[in-house]
Order: sequence, then structure tokens, then C-alpha cells
Amino acid sequence: MELKRIKIRSRVLLGFSIFMFMILVIAYAKLEWHMPTQPMLDPDVLRGRILTEDGTILAQTIRGENYGEVKRIYPQKTLAGQLIGVMGKDRGLTGLELFYEEELRSGRDVVVSIDPWVQSILESHLHKQATENMGEYGSAVVLDTHTGKILAAASWPTFDPNKWREYPDFQKQWQNRPFMDTYEPGSVVKALTIASVLNDGRLTPNTWFDTPMARRVGGATIHDSVFHPPRLDTRHVLRYSSNVGISHMVEDYSNEQMYNYFKAYGIGQEVPLENIPTQDGILYNWKNWKLIQKVNMGFGQGLTTTTLQMAAAYNVIANEGRYIAPYLVSKDRIREEREVLRPETARTMRNMLRSVIEEGIPTAASVPGYQLGGKTGTAQVVVNGRYSSEIYNSVFAGFFPSNQPRVTMVVMVHGAKKNHHGSQLAAPIFRDVAAEMLSAWGLPPEWKVMEEQKEARKNPNP
Repeated sequence: MELKRIKIRSRVLLGFSIFMFMILVIAYAKLEWHMPTQPMLDPDVLRGRILTEDGTILAQTIRGENYGEVKRIYPQKTLAGQLIGVMGKDRGLTGLELFYEEELRSGRDVVVSIDPWVQSILESHLHKQATENMGEYGSAVVLDTHTGKILAAASWPTFDPNKWREYPDFQKQWQNRPFMDTYEPGSVVKALTIASVLNDGRLTPNTWFDTPMARRVGGATIHDSVFHPPRLDTRHVLRYSSNVGISHMVEDYSNEQMYNYFKAYGIGQEVPLENIPTQDGILYNWKNWKLIQKVNMGFGQGLTTTTLQMAAAYNVIANEGRYIAPYLVSKDRIREEREVLRPETARTMRNMLRSVIEEGIPTAASVPGYQLGGKTGTAQVVVNGRYSSEIYNSVFAGFFPSNQPRVTMVVMVHGAKKNHHGSQLAAPIFRDVAAEMLSAWGLPPEWKVMEEQKEARKNPNP
């Protein structure tokens, strides 16, 4: 009897196995013969173009002499190469070519917010300074202050999508660094920290602090690198980039409150950028902060951001205290806005950041006759669990004109072997791009405006 039951079970299992095998065969046949991985399209439909709002073509498909042959070309060569991405044999592999595959494949164009001229000068000055100072790589972003439109997003070294197969380290070369590289930003965060505490009414620009060159706090000793007086007010804590001064400001500040401000700035949060992925960086949960961690984060260590993320954060100060999500493709724009600072706090911070440039680094970051605001950062890089004394991120974040900002910009260069300080490397990139844009806008320098006003008072209209 038992033997009979075993035979029945064996037949059932055999039948079930044959049934499952036939299902797999049929499924495979459908995939192979009847269900291609990409939809079949009319051969007369060419892949859509990628172009800017002014009509500059960044990517297009052209037909060869033989009607059946098509070729994907990138007329602007290295301009925004990593952002545009590349196309393989029949589909996008990286960048916009990949993220907008469905639209492009169906013949629809993708229009981006990039300004070709701004992108060009940003790439040019980033290349010049990074090359001269023997940097390893870098990134930069320019935003329209009031709309969040991404006017430029540069990666260095540059990348020509027409020749992507020729790059020996393709996967490293096509990295869209402004959106995907995360790093500790260093002292540029001090402006965000001061703005938060100022906004809560815990200090004023004229609050004074004892600021020795070193201070013991939270079981560790923190140091200042720029020599300064033994007492500093809030303005000069920012001007001298004093870690000790920042430690006083945040020592008794609520972990949760500081975390909420940083989160509202977008620190450690993925930028909500349509269909395009961005890295989120690191902002640890406030419940786990120790005092020294909070102090370190106050001056830009122990958290990580991207260049795009930091540009959006600084844009809060430039844009009357409001966070506005950046965008690259207007039709897919995610309209995320929120008030982070009171407008008067933002204006106070803009004045303080203008003073940082005019009093602290006038040669490196100022354009004579114009008001610019910003802050440098020189961030040590963690290597094997410890901060390196040889590898740094050179960072600058700012906006212009500082009295009525139109543009917000962040620059980062990693691993410079020559001049690695933010004031030596990143700030001049900001300065040179600002000079070209201010000139192109046709804004007269302040001294010229003052002369014209003086002349008008001398000769009033009858």
C-alpha cells in the first residue's frame, strides 16, 4: 500500500515538473520572439534631441548617406558632457540619455535649463584653476537665485560624449559630479549655522565670544587656523572662520533644533530633481549626536553634501530665507518651496557674507565696484578613518550681487597638490565667473553709479 502511494506521488511530481517546464519554455519563447525589450518604433522616427531653452542642440541623431544608418552626435562636444550622458548601440547608458530614454526613444525632445554661455565660462574657469593647482577632480553649480533654475552644472575633468569609448576609465570619467559626489564641505557651513542660531534669536551680529586659538569642548580640543583677536563678535567669527567661535554658538543649542534647520536647508537630503538621481549625503539623526559631533557639524565636519545640495542651501540666504528646489527640465519641475529663515535674517547674513569677501579675501573673491557675498571652506578629507593632513576639498559658496542676488554659485575642487585652500583655489573661480556674468548683464560698477548720481545732483533737470 505504501509503495503504491509513493508511485502516485512520484507521478504527480513528475507531471507538475513537466507543466512548470512548459510554462518556462513558453515564457522564454514569448520573450525571444514576440516581446522585445524595447517597443518597436517607426524607423522614420529619429531619437529626440537634447537642447537648451535658447535652442542650442546638445545631442541629436542624424542619418548617414545610407538612409538606414543613424548616428548620435553631441555638437557642443565637452559642454555639459557628464550631464548629457552617452548613448550605446540603441539606448541611453548614462546621464539624460538614460534618464529620459523613453521620451527620447519615442522622438520627443528634452529641453534643459542650462545656459550654454554660463556653462562654458564655468567649465573654463574650473578647468583653469583646477589644472594650475593640480587638482584631482572638481564640480561647480550656478543657480538662478529666484527660480532655482540650474544655469550650469560643471564636472572636471570634462568629458566628450562623442568619444566615450576612447576614455580608459570611462565609469570614473562620466560621473556627474555636482549631483553625485558627496564630501564634507568644511567652513562654508558656518554661515548656515550662524543663520540658524541668529534666526532663533539666540545671538545678534554683535554678540561677543571668548575665542582663544584652541578650546577644549566635548572631550576634544578644537583649533582655529587663522590668527585672530582673543575676543570676536558674531560677524568676525564668520570673517575669521573661527571654529572656537562656532563651538560657543552651538554648545547649548538644541540638537533637534540644529538638525531641523540643516534638514530644512536640504543638507543630507536628496535634491528633488525630476527624473534625475542625486546623492543625499549624510546628516545623522540628532538623537545620536554627542556634543563634539554637534560642534564639528557646526563648522562643516561630520556631515556630507553634494555641490548641488550646497548651492540650494546657500540659495536660502540669497533668496530672502526661502528654500526653492533646483530644476533642470522645466516641464518636470518639482515645485518644492519652504521658508527656512526670516527675510531679515537672510539680509543680515548677506551683509555679513559681503564683509567676509571685502574684509577677508578681497583679492581672491571680489570684483571691484560690485557687491559679492560668500564663504570659503578648506575641508580635510577622511582617509582610512582619519582626517588627512595632505588631501583637502577646496570649496566656495556665494551669490551676487549681494544686495539683490541674481545668481548663487558653489565650487569644489578635490585633492589639489598646489594651492588647496578655499581662498586660493575655489574663490578665484567664483570671482572670475562673477566678473564675466556681471559684465554681460551690463550692470555698472558702484563707483560709476555714484559718479552719475553726483553729476545729476549738480545738474538737475530744469
